[in-house]
Amino acid sequence: MRRKQQPSAAVRLGLRENWQQFALLVLVNAFVGGMVGLERTVVPLIGAEEFRIASTTVVVSFIVSFGIVKAIANLVSGHLADSLGRRSMLIAGWLVGLPVPFMVAWAPDWGWVVAANALLGINQGFAWSMTVIMKVDLVGPRSRGLAVGLNEFAGYLSVGVTAFLTGYIAQRWGLRPQPFYLGIGYAVLGLAFSVLLVRDTRAHVTLEMRGHEPAGKGPTFRQIFHRTSFGDRNLFAASQAGLVNNLNDGMSWGIFPLFFAGFGLGVERIGILKAVYPAVWGVLQTVTGPLSDRWGRKGLIVAGMWVQAAGLVTTAVTRSFGWWLGASILLGLGTAMVYPTLIAAVSDASHPSWRARSLSVYRFWRDLGYAIGALSAGIITDLFGAAAAIGAIGVLTFASGAVAAVAMKEECKP
Repeated sequence: MRRKQQPSAAVRLGLRENWQQFALLVLVNAFVGGMVGLERTVVPLIGAEEFRIASTTVVVSFIVSFGIVKAIANLVSGHLADSLGRRSMLIAGWLVGLPVPFMVAWAPDWGWVVAANALLGINQGFAWSMTVIMKVDLVGPRSRGLAVGLNEFAGYLSVGVTAFLTGYIAQRWGLRPQPFYLGIGYAVLGLAFSVLLVRDTRAHVTLEMRGHEPAGKGPTFRQIFHRTSFGDRNLFAASQAGLVNNLNDGMSWGIFPLFFAGFGLGVERIGILKAVYPAVWGVLQTVTGPLSDRWGRKGLIVAGMWVQAAGLVTTAVTRSFGWWLGASILLGLGTAMVYPTLIAAVSDASHPSWRARSLSVYRFWRDLGYAIGALSAGIITDLFGAAAAIGAIGVLTFASGAVAAVAMKEECKP
């Protein structure tokens, strides 16, 4: 039975006006992020140490399955959110994600881990997408950067904290199943809160549309896909930067634990390095998101890609924990500058009537980067070593920032 919508007279835009639902969605996205954080430290090590997989390309296959499925889930999530409702898609994402920690914790072979990550891709594509879209719906056009920054802060701080906790637990009790008990709690709580407490936000979109020129019949999804991918210079710049940003994140997810372990680091210290990057990324988005509302989007995007590139190259050429820790901080800083700003930039360039679908196309390209990054880094690592893979993707990240510098133009602020 569909939940009754709020009466139109009660619907208002703004963070202060909707703070209770906004805060609830921040908490729900912390659980969503924790589901990914479960895998940042221990899953590559499970492949190499428990299943004795020698090929790095095979080890990172779980990230390839995650990235491809998440990209496709993102692509359809915007259309389904407009037709079925944001809340329904959020609940669907949690229902699909519920088996994931059980499957990884007790997987009898690597195929189960790969399959679990396909389900995790659907969970993230639906649940994370909806928390972003619903927050943007609630606050209206003047606080998009702040809304996205708080959303991504919650998600990626949870990624970092969970990556540290799983490393700590694995160091003391083993790689499986104990670290994945956290995921069972995240999935149960996320589903319960979404079913019992979250309200849909389509009425807020209707209210915002009153302040815009009518969209007429509206573009088809094919037209939106073309416009977001190639047809609009700002949307193109954001899409390619998002793809490369998650390409280097996919590489770091799969390659960094194996790279650090190759120099003798234990699971707990690897967990620290894997936690610092998303934790810095998460916390600083509470600053960079609002700054992009005041300063504009382009400068933060370009500079952020170049800071990420510096962190990756530093990781590749150094050989000590201290340097790697500093490089992880740089990587987190650069990603914090880019991540909420790109989503806000896509929202700026999209009409409210098709914003959810445009964001879904952007997130398709962005999260396809996970698969491309993991696969390409795995192949380069098998052929030339992990340092070569990390360095090559650092150079690509710098080039992506240069593309954004040339292609993007600053939008006038509302």
